[in-house]
Amino acid sequence: MVFPARTMVVGLGAVALAVSACAPAATSVEFRTVAPSDDSRATVIAQPSGAKRVDPAQKIVVTANGGQLADVTVMGPKGPMKGKISDDGTVWTAKKNNLDFGATYTVSATAVDSRGVPTTQTDQFRTVEPKDFFNGSVQPGEGTTVGVGMPITVVFDHEVKNKEEVERALVVRTPTPLVGAWSWNSGSEVQFRPKKYWPGNIDVTVDLNLKGVQGDKGVYGDQNTSTTFRVGTSMVIKVDADAHQAKVVRDGEKVRTIPVTTGKDGFETRSGTKLIVSKERTRIMDAATGGTDPNDPEYYRLEVEYAMRITYSGEFLHAAPWSVGSQGYANVSHGCVGMSTDNAAWLYDLAKVGDVVEVTGTSNEQNLGNGITVWSETWDEWLEGSKNGPVETVGPEAIAPEPSSTDTAAPDGTTPGLAPEATAPSTPIDAPSASPSVGTQQTAYRR
Repeated sequence: MVFPARTMVVGLGAVALAVSACAPAATSVEFRTVAPSDDSRATVIAQPSGAKRVDPAQKIVVTANGGQLADVTVMGPKGPMKGKISDDGTVWTAKKNNLDFGATYTVSATAVDSRGVPTTQTDQFRTVEPKDFFNGSVQPGEGTTVGVGMPITVVFDHEVKNKEEVERALVVRTPTPLVGAWSWNSGSEVQFRPKKYWPGNIDVTVDLNLKGVQGDKGVYGDQNTSTTFRVGTSMVIKVDADAHQAKVVRDGEKVRTIPVTTGKDGFETRSGTKLIVSKERTRIMDAATGGTDPNDPEYYRLEVEYAMRITYSGEFLHAAPWSVGSQGYANVSHGCVGMSTDNAAWLYDLAKVGDVVEVTGTSNEQNLGNGITVWSETWDEWLEGSKNGPVETVGPEAIAPEPSSTDTAAPDGTTPGLAPEATAPSTPIDAPSASPSVGTQQTAYRR
C-alpha cells in the first residue's frame, strides 16, 4: 500500500500552561510524512554479462541483493536453461556447468524487496568462437587394472601453452583424499603420481574438465571426459642384487623370497624404482638389438618364458632355467633378473602392469625415461615439473563432469598405452627382438 503525503498539526499551549503560569503563548509543531519511493530496493546482478565475449567455462549465476529472486529466465541456443534457486532465495545457479561456443545467452531476472516492490534486469552476452579445439586422452584407460606404482598420463592433441589453467582443470578422485601432483613432460603430456604409492584395491577417476579452458591463444577444450581405472592388489618386488634374492610383498606382507641372478660386471642391472611395463608369456631375446655383435662371445639369441619388462632398453624379470645354479649365489645375467621357471610362472600369474620393482645393490643407476620411471625422482624433483604444486585428490562424492559424446574407453588389449619411445642402453643387456612375440602387451609411459 502506498500512502499519500500528509500534514499534522499538534497544539501544545494548554499543556504548557498547566505547567507554569508564566509560560508563553500556545505553539504548534508540524509533522509531514513522505510518500515511499516507487523504486525497488532490490538489485539483480547476473554473471557473466557485458559486451565482451565470454569464456564458455563460466557458469551462469544470478544474485539478488536487498531482496529475493522471484523469477529467472535464461535463454540459450537450445532454449531455456535449467537452474536452481538457493534456500534463501537470493542466488540462482545454472545446472549446466559449461556454455556453448559462439552462442548468445539472454538472462532476465526479477527480484522483490521486503515491501514486495519488484525490479527486473535483462542482460545479454555472447561466448567466444575458438579458432581451434584441443582434447586429452587418459592412461590407464577405462576399466583397466594396474599396480600401485602406475602414474596417470594425459596426452593432449595440441601443444598446451596455458599449462597452469589446464593443469587446474584435471581432477583426480579417490575413495579417500591423498596428496599427489601433476608434472609436465612436455607441452603435450602431463603425468600425475601420488606422493607415495597408490593404496591397493581402489578405484581412481580422472576428470578432464577441459570444455571452455584455453590451452593456447584461441584454442579451447571442447569437452569434459571422465575415465575410471582400478588400482589392484598392492605388490612390490624388492630385488637385492648383493643378496641375490627378490622379496615379493603383497598388501604389505612378504609372501615369498625368490633366489635370483642379476647383471654381471659390465652388464649391471640398473638400481632404482621401476614398474612392470608389459608382460609376455614368451619372448625372443636377441643381444644384437642391444648392439652386441653376433661374433661377440657375449652374444645370445634365445626364447624366454614369463617375461616381465621393466625398462625399454631391455631389462626383464623372467625365467632363466640355464642359470638356476647361480641363482641366490652369483650375478651372471646380461642385466635381467633371472629366476627358476617355477618362480617366474608364480610371479607372472600375480604380477600386473604398474607393479613396483625396487632394485638395490648395484652402482648402475636407473635413468629417467627408460621405462616408467616416475618414482626415480624425489618428490621435490617431481614438483619442479608442476605448475600448481601438490594437490589433494577429491572424494568420490564430488560431482563428475557433464557427459560427453566422445568415448574415452581404453584401446583394444589388456593394458593401455601408446607406443613407447625406447631408450638406447648404455651397455648391451637382454634386449627384445625386432619382431613381436606371442602374448605381447604394450604400454607407453615414457617418464
